[in-house]
Amino acid sequence: MIRVLGIDPGYATVGYGVIDYDKAQFRVINYGAITTGAHIPFERRLSEIHSDLCEIIKAYTPSFMAVERLFFTTNQKTAIDVSQARGVILLAAVNNGIEIAEYTPLQVKQSVTGYGKAVKTQVQEMTKRILKLPAIPKPDDTADALAIAVCHAHTHSSERTRVFNNGIIKKEERLKK
Repeated sequence: MIRVLGIDPGYATVGYGVIDYDKAQFRVINYGAITTGAHIPFERRLSEIHSDLCEIIKAYTPSFMAVERLFFTTNQKTAIDVSQARGVILLAAVNNGIEIAEYTPLQVKQSVTGYGKAVKTQVQEMTKRILKLPAIPKPDDTADALAIAVCHAHTHSSERTRVFNNGIIKKEERLKK
């Protein structure tokens, strides 16, 4: 069993979702959002994100933190601010000894829906179905964080299978020699 903390980074809203994954079965542990007020100085917002995330990490002790890799094409100010928030998010993981995995939006869409160009509503609906949730979590950042956690569970599981299968093949090849 692995416990994954999925994170959708931001500075006004950081979505998070904690799931367990074992033998192709998901169990939702908790999800929500860390929010900071626009009236608060930016450095205080970063501090609040870090502090709140450290509390979540301590409460749920995940093995992995799966974080969305940032991709911006327009607003550089937003990109820089979100990057700074992402930095304190990664710092929280490192300081708590949690392994970090990063996924692009394309990888998340592909993993959750099977289609890399899926729209946000398709990803949210599939995440709801995969995790057997009664409704799509709100805000959207929370649903995105759960999708990122699902992506990591799928990816981690397939990597473990590949490593396991390679180990068997190598062992069988050694026995033949």
